Amino acid sequence: MQLYSFFNSSTSYRVRIALALKGLAANYHGVNLRAGEQRSAQHRELSPVGGVPVLVDDEGSTLTQSLTIIDYLDACYPEVPLIPREPLPRARVLEVANLIACDIHPINNLRVLSYLQQTLSVSAEQKTAWYAHWVAEGLAAVEELLRRHGTGPYCFGETPNLADCCLVPQVANAERMGCDLSAYPRVFAVYRHCQSQPAFQQAAPGQQPDFIQ
Repeated sequence: MQLYSFFNSSTSYRVRIALALKGLAANYHGVNLRAGEQRSAQHRELSPVGGVPVLVDDEGSTLTQSLTIIDYLDACYPEVPLIPREPLPRARVLEVANLIACDIHPINNLRVLSYLQQTLSVSAEQKTAWYAHWVAEGLAAVEELLRRHGTGPYCFGETPNLADCCLVPQVANAERMGCDLSAYPRVFAVYRHCQSQPAFQQAAPGQQPDFIQ
């Protein structure tokens, strides 16, 4: 398999966690989002939206969108399941994963923040406030869902799943952006536990070949 990724992309980070949890190897191709490499014609052949991650499987099929890629990996390599099969546990995991992937991340990703600053002339302080507002609103909802339905050291139980794959990169980005996470003890406890596990450590931004200080 081939993985097109950027070390600091939270969507790529999700897929790297999933691959590591499943013990799957992929040849890593760094795509420097800061330098605009995702907008090249060559990369758009792989990803029409011009983003990462992109997974090319052993048969040459190309997939984009992190949740799609993880769902595909789960179907092809079910030995370490990340999405439960039973309807209600599956729904609980997808509820948290989609809250992060659909409500928090899209309005705080690099291209949105760049548009705010470069096109709409939002100040750096306003951009930071924008980011913190949506993180706070989203993580408050995640915290409540985990309070109601979460168990164990991970989001839902004793083993990691898709919700954890999404939560860890989102919290890591929030930490990097200086957000106050003290109001989300359950979220932060899951995050800290995951960070102590080898698969999550392997997938971390600082361990990637394209890592930039």
